[in-house]
Amino acid sequence: MRFFSLRQTSRAVLLSMTMTGAIALSFSAQAATVKPAKAQTSQEAAQANAAAGQNSVNRLTPANSTDGIIALVNENAILKSDLIAAMAQTQARAQAAGEPIANSAQLQSEVLNALILRELQLSLVKRVGLNPDEAAVNQRLAQIAQAEGLNSIGALQQRLDAAKPGSYAILRAQLIEDAAIQALQQRQISSRVRISEQDIDAFLASPEAKRLSQSEYQTVHVRIPYMDDYSRLSEAQRNEALKVAQRLRTRLQAPNVDVTEAIAASQGSYPIQLQGGDMGFHKAAALPTELASEITKLEVGAVSAPLVTPEGIDIIKLADKKSSDTMLVPQWNTRHILVKVDELQTDALAEQKINDLYAQLRNGADFASLASTYSDDPGSAGRGGDLDWVGEEQMIGPFEAMMKNTAVGDYSAPFKTQFGWHILKVEGKREQDVSDEYRRNMARQALYQRLAPQAKEDWLQELRAGAYIQVLG
Repeated sequence: MRFFSLRQTSRAVLLSMTMTGAIALSFSAQAATVKPAKAQTSQEAAQANAAAGQNSVNRLTPANSTDGIIALVNENAILKSDLIAAMAQTQARAQAAGEPIANSAQLQSEVLNALILRELQLSLVKRVGLNPDEAAVNQRLAQIAQAEGLNSIGALQQRLDAAKPGSYAILRAQLIEDAAIQALQQRQISSRVRISEQDIDAFLASPEAKRLSQSEYQTVHVRIPYMDDYSRLSEAQRNEALKVAQRLRTRLQAPNVDVTEAIAASQGSYPIQLQGGDMGFHKAAALPTELASEITKLEVGAVSAPLVTPEGIDIIKLADKKSSDTMLVPQWNTRHILVKVDELQTDALAEQKINDLYAQLRNGADFASLASTYSDDPGSAGRGGDLDWVGEEQMIGPFEAMMKNTAVGDYSAPFKTQFGWHILKVEGKREQDVSDEYRRNMARQALYQRLAPQAKEDWLQELRAGAYIQVLG
């Protein structure tokens, strides 16, 4: 179960809670000011201590606050209404995680600090011109829709805007900001975390490296969705969801259980359809971080305790596990010719050019020679279009699909991707053992996850230290 503590409230505001998780970072509670506090007299200290104890008076609530600026961050302002909304959101997420947080002056300081850090990062995003991945935003919206029992983003938009016009646009804008901040953080942290080949060698020689085995896990993963947003659920509704989870867990513990029947029997009168089932085999590296930490601790046949999340209650069973000393992956030795579509070359002109090259190939022209002369890919044109050995998920979807469907020694018909028009040729195919490469990549990832939180905290402190920040009122 994931818990919140008061020191985690800044993280709760800065990072969206997702099933895949993110790099965890807890910020220490601190006063939101850039000027050092002046030395206090004993009388001033006594007055400050007395004021600090009056949380019921000092904490900000809609009842005792008129909207206005509560903090200046460089050239931007944070409003009291922003702070109140962020505090409510943080308390709702903490409640969903099973550890409620009271409205207090310390909570207010924590959340305000998070808003200041968020504003600083958004300002930097604008300065560097960082654009978030649209696909990642849509994926997150699809996850939210699924968690709400909806089958599309359009259905999510209709529900949100029906409840409050403009709600979907606000949510999407929030997710775009989150994605941009995450991309910025990844860029900043990766530039600070240096991992050498010697570091990887030392890690692989340690006992910790044993977990980087080639194990594959067959999992049963079922979610009991909530009937409403967790913060609005009654105690009876929460208990009902938990009872369903416990019934399901008991059924899944039986050997050779039929998963579909166990889910149907556990559904009972619960009004929201249970989600999930047998997820098949997965590599350890392919499992979401939060789930992997649970799954890798289970013995085959064991079932996890109910895992409470803001979206629902998860039950996970490790159905089977298999290990292998080798990891064989298919690879294709590929060449291609690219004709770009850009401001200098329209799509129609590019299509005409690629069709002319295709006609030359059909008349016996040499693929490598045409690629060297006409391809717009500067990285491969000088090598006759040679992309060397290419594995799965290394190329964009349309390219990979065409590559897999082209026989060795043959070339494809012209096809289009986001980069322009292509023709590819498959020179060869092989099964390559990438076990050593896999282990080294996993070791690099493990070292990165160990070093990244401190690098992130150092960067945020530097970002704040270099900013003008003034807290008002």
